[in-house]
Amino acid sequence: MAKLARRLWANPPAHPTLAEFRTDFPHESEHVEFKQGVSASKIAEAVAGFSNSSGGVVWVGVGPDGRPVGTNIDGEAQARLHRVVAAVRDAGRYSIEAAHVEGRPLLALVVHPRREGYAQLPDGRVLARRGAMNAPLLGADLVEFLQARALTRFEATRVDVELDRASADRRGQLSAAWGWRDDDVQRLVEHRLVVRDGTSTWLTVAGALYLLDDPATELGKAYVEIFRYRDDSALEDRREEIRGPLNDQVERATKWVVDDLGRDQVILGTHRIELDRLPVEVLRETIANAVAHRVYEDARRPVRIEVRPTSVRVTSPGPLPEPVTVANMREQNAARNVEVIATLRRFRLAEDAGRGVDLIQDSMARQLLDPPVFEDDGTSVTVTLPLTSVVSTRERAWVTEIEAAGEIRREDRLLLIQAARGGELTNRSVRGLTGWDSVEARASLRRLSSAGLLVRDGERAGARYRLAAGMNLPGAAPARPSDLEAQVLRLAGEGPISNEQARAATGLDRPQALALLRRLVEQGRLEVRGQRRGTRYVLPEAGS
Repeated sequence: MAKLARRLWANPPAHPTLAEFRTDFPHESEHVEFKQGVSASKIAEAVAGFSNSSGGVVWVGVGPDGRPVGTNIDGEAQARLHRVVAAVRDAGRYSIEAAHVEGRPLLALVVHPRREGYAQLPDGRVLARRGAMNAPLLGADLVEFLQARALTRFEATRVDVELDRASADRRGQLSAAWGWRDDDVQRLVEHRLVVRDGTSTWLTVAGALYLLDDPATELGKAYVEIFRYRDDSALEDRREEIRGPLNDQVERATKWVVDDLGRDQVILGTHRIELDRLPVEVLRETIANAVAHRVYEDARRPVRIEVRPTSVRVTSPGPLPEPVTVANMREQNAARNVEVIATLRRFRLAEDAGRGVDLIQDSMARQLLDPPVFEDDGTSVTVTLPLTSVVSTRERAWVTEIEAAGEIRREDRLLLIQAARGGELTNRSVRGLTGWDSVEARASLRRLSSAGLLVRDGERAGARYRLAAGMNLPGAAPARPSDLEAQVLRLAGEGPISNEQARAATGLDRPQALALLRRLVEQGRLEVRGQRRGTRYVLPEAGS
């Protein structure tokens, strides 16, 4: 593999000079193609050719002579490129990067070589890179290529367990989930849950995951392992193995974590409001994705869930399935285990293709929780679901109650909280807070004003909005982090303090208080004494 290609895939240049660009990319080659415009058919051919060969980069906005002429690089332009790649069957991994060459904006579509299978154009052609050309494979060349790339999904491989050994209850549940008549063996064959061999019918890996009472007896660590930590130590205080068929694993693991997290209870006036610390649908989808898309060839590692004071982390063995990457996971979708995920959806335990990541990210945002973090280190995929938020639990409860009364829309909540903290809202400040455009910001401010929740001062560009008089404030802690830190430090000046005392003093919930205390420790303004439930925080002078 060319050294240049490896460097391109790892880090395409973002701001080269014209001379540097012409030196690195003097002409089209085995790993480089220039496109002056966004021709969907030609770019798709390049993607297929690079994917089926040793990879490369398509520079969009570069003339055939290699001279940058510029192109549109905004979100819609990049989305169009994503759609072009999505039209290529099994395109493999890729990324889209913006670059500037002396003021001329370009897009670099970096295509990685496939590790398994092959890419194919919508019209059925299979291309490979031959020098600077994307050549169709025909006849003997095509046969040889396909034989070398033939892929049998591991989920469809046979397990040495005959169908007769499968649990009758499990067979009934599976048939009901799919809407089959009982014991419809042909349906099981069609969905690669079993394979026939002469007069015998054997379970596949996918079939074993749903039809055996404990798939781990045949498939290694095909289960979920949960670790609970009370603090940042490496030692858990509780460990649980969730075994059984895959649908049971998802349901029981979700319930275990939900029950362990509990719910936040907030008293506002005469009302008691309960809030999920983590949306149940987010947790279920994250666990479902972990068990459905994991690499079952890796029989030595289970799906791992870590429940910590400030987050829940779900780690699945194996990388993301091609062509999905952390960068493009909202635009691309793929299933490593097609029948496994299809069956899980029939049990109504996973979202339809392409909706899982959207649900996780959007539900966290709707609940005003910090965004999830997705990581792929090449050996595992980890999803971190924070239990923290930019707003306090009391603020969430207050604005949830207003929303339940039908006075505001969900997207208006953050604006109302900002106003309740004493902030003055303008169209510009709302755009900065939410990322909306001017029209969306204006519509939200008008809704809140019309509902009597905000009062407007001024007109047109000079309009400013503040919380209406008589509104019941959530009684949240001071908005500025410096105020919260000052409160905790004053309390620590009176003696060692616990997380519980910090919460009482600031009005923060447990994860928020812990994050604040950690920040002060990292800054050297507090020191930690003790462990677990005995953890206390002291001023450096008091500990010396």
